[in-house]
Amino acid sequence: MGFVSPPLRLTEDQYRTIVAHSYDGLPDEACGLLMGPAVDEEPLGVITEARPCRNEDKSARTYRIDSRDFIAALRTAETRGDALVGCWHSHTHTDAYPSPTDIVQAEAYPTWFYVLVSLRDSEPVLRAYRIRNGTVAESQILLGR
Repeated sequence: MGFVSPPLRLTEDQYRTIVAHSYDGLPDEACGLLMGPAVDEEPLGVITEARPCRNEDKSARTYRIDSRDFIAALRTAETRGDALVGCWHSHTHTDAYPSPTDIVQAEAYPTWFYVLVSLRDSEPVLRAYRIRNGTVAESQILLGR
């Protein structure tokens, strides 16, 4: 099975920000928001900012983006003419694949990219998904400058 369109385009700095914040969050899950252009709420795949956020749950098993961080990121995105187009969070001991809880939470933002970072192995694994109506489809991640 192939990837869904569009691919997720991250700069190398954004990739490093996501992975570093994931490690910084240990032993809990870490999370953050992705900003970028969208047309009719559909992300174009280009990420203009990967913004680390606080995990309100302070848990190794769940995450909830801090509401103050969410509002600040939303305002920044709107000021730039961008939108919130996704989020990321880490899985501290499992694969970089959406859990049943992740799938239910994705119902709130069905157009978003969902990036997961697995810290289970010696090297981090970062994967991206689109989750619509409970269906998980992987997005290709393209790294650039």
